[in-house]
Amino acid sequence: VITALAAGVVAVPLTRLGSLARRPDEYLVRPPGAQTEAEVLSRCIRCGQCMKVCLTNGIQPVLWEAGLEGLYTPRLIPRLGYCAYSCNLCGQVCPTGAIPQLELPVKQATVLGTAAINRTRCIPYTEGADCLVCEEHCPVSPKAITFSEQEVVNLEGERVKVKLPVVIPDRCIGCGHCEHVCPVGGDAAIRVKRS
Repeated sequence: VITALAAGVVAVPLTRLGSLARRPDEYLVRPPGAQTEAEVLSRCIRCGQCMKVCLTNGIQPVLWEAGLEGLYTPRLIPRLGYCAYSCNLCGQVCPTGAIPQLELPVKQATVLGTAAINRTRCIPYTEGADCLVCEEHCPVSPKAITFSEQEVVNLEGERVKVKLPVVIPDRCIGCGHCEHVCPVGGDAAIRVKRS
């Protein structure tokens, strides 16, 4: 018992140093208003209240993406569920302020991350066929996803005009709605990276 207690006391500072020293995963997107990684790790008590109230089930527990210290802290996984534009429940239920309580207009302007298109997976870029899904579901106004109409070669070898999606980073809030609805199987052709 004494050895286990001593090992625990020694391990806590080392765990903290390891988590804060390494750079978090680029797709580790925190809930709206969560500040720095150090702030989230120090304030979050892993109660899971934010995960319970998330309307889209997008807030999920972190496994190893934030190191051992970040275990079971909240993260947004857009492929499972996006951050609903008209919701601020996670901030209302957070007992410690790790996710601050934001008024809806403030939350809607809060940047969680930025979407980026993987042109090797996106239907218009790879197949030469129109796909307007990400732009249609973008909740911000003006839209963070627009189109650039260009002539490309489709899968049949014909030259056709296609609307190629383009993300405007200054408008994107990283809500993940586009990633959630992307029709490409597996990893989406558009993914949200942390701010």
